[in-house]
Amino acid sequence: MKELLDTCIWGGAAPDLSNAGHDVRWMGETEPDPGDAAIMQLAFDEDRVLITLDKDFGELAVV
Repeated sequence: MKELLDTCIWGGAAPDLSNAGHDVRWMGETEPDPGDAAIMQLAFDEDRVLITLDKDFGELAVV
């Protein structure tokens, strides 16, 4: 599975998921933070499941 971890997700989760066979990208490695809309677009463009704790994404997904 391909996942995109938002910056609010602990970075240590990325290696654990990767070691389990997942294709993981963590936005905490991206400087500066591109913002919610750009992160959501990146997940869409790369066909990744977005994993976040940020409730603003729910509103963006509906819009």
